[in-house]
Amino acid sequence: MYNLIIYLYQLGVIIASLFNEKVRKMWRGEREAIRILKEKVDPNAKYVWFHAASLGEFEQGRPLMEQLRRDHPEYKILLTFFSPSGYEVRKNYEGADIICYLPLDTITNARRFLRTIRPVMAFFIKYEFWYNHLHILSHRGVPVYSVSSIFRPGQIFFRWYGRQYGHVLKCFTRFYVQNEVSRELLATIGITDVTVVGDTRFDRVLQIKAAAKQLPIVEAFCQKPTADSQQPNVFIAGSSWQPDEEIFIPFFNEHKDWKLIIAPHVIGEEHLQQIEKQLDAIGFSHARYTKIAAQGDTTPLALWRGEGGEALIIDCFGLLSSIYHYADVTYVGGGFGVGIHNTLEAAVWDVPVIFGPNNERFQEAQGLKACGGGQEIHTADDFQRIMQRFISDPATMKEAGRQSGHFVEQMTGATQKILSDVEL
Repeated sequence: MYNLIIYLYQLGVIIASLFNEKVRKMWRGEREAIRILKEKVDPNAKYVWFHAASLGEFEQGRPLMEQLRRDHPEYKILLTFFSPSGYEVRKNYEGADIICYLPLDTITNARRFLRTIRPVMAFFIKYEFWYNHLHILSHRGVPVYSVSSIFRPGQIFFRWYGRQYGHVLKCFTRFYVQNEVSRELLATIGITDVTVVGDTRFDRVLQIKAAAKQLPIVEAFCQKPTADSQQPNVFIAGSSWQPDEEIFIPFFNEHKDWKLIIAPHVIGEEHLQQIEKQLDAIGFSHARYTKIAAQGDTTPLALWRGEGGEALIIDCFGLLSSIYHYADVTYVGGGFGVGIHNTLEAAVWDVPVIFGPNNERFQEAQGLKACGGGQEIHTADDFQRIMQRFISDPATMKEAGRQSGHFVEQMTGATQKILSDVEL
């Protein structure tokens, strides 16, 4: 049944690639994967294979790859992606020796792929359970590890109709899971080679913090306007969508002493104009980051009118994790849609993190809420209540930020635990 579904899926991908550029890139990349491997594989090398579905999973696997490379240079690293959103961004990542797409999980593709690379071990990150690739690895006696994985009762493995497919989990040598619930769920289907280590993303955000970029434009924007004035409070919204912006932007109509930095998830002209229109409506002057960068002038008075509120719109990628450093309060978008984005990149800077209600599947959000560093909202009234509390009691705002940073610090260490346990 699984193989039939895969072939039907392949047919759907072929058809969709005629109309969708992203699908076309994925389909082209999967077909070229074997050719890339044949050209680049060193037959005398020992390869460790890391597979990530997309960019988020790559970030979880990155600390493992980089520490493995430092501690065991005798291995070469193969990195594969399923999604173009991961491959296109990280196809030139210097921490891997070969980077390509993973061919679709047919029996033929899996045999050709593994015959070409012959990995000595493999790491599948979080939710990756490719039936044919995993069964062939298991048959060949290759150690396979699932890292930063997390399981919930509603997943197919724990339903009566999914028990057959659930046998794929027995192909793993060991699971390094995020929490105790995952270990207990796996035990109900007879899988006991499980260690609770936490999430490698906590290690990754500490690396990101240590390597944060200096951003003169952002720094100039956040400076107090005159020598005798107070330092302004800065509100930073990261990966925001329109439903998020419709909640937080109107609040600042009565709080123009705050400076706003908005880094939307979708950087398209239509969305940017929507944000600018909302800012105009509440009397905030605004500028786009790339236009300021092109001017080469970081003097605040040269960029903003200096009257009313001021907002900086980040209309490019790659800066957000460093920008959070300048925040007094942060907002992470996506919670009114498919799910919140990366809250840890904000929390690591010792600042409160506000987010929408769709966060149940995100263990880090649950942890932030539990410690007081994360604040969940459902409505604009919720947002107003939280912000008013922070404004009226700065000590409360500072304590929430301290709790955020402490939460990240205490959850680190998964990378070292995994690599200390794996036989290298």
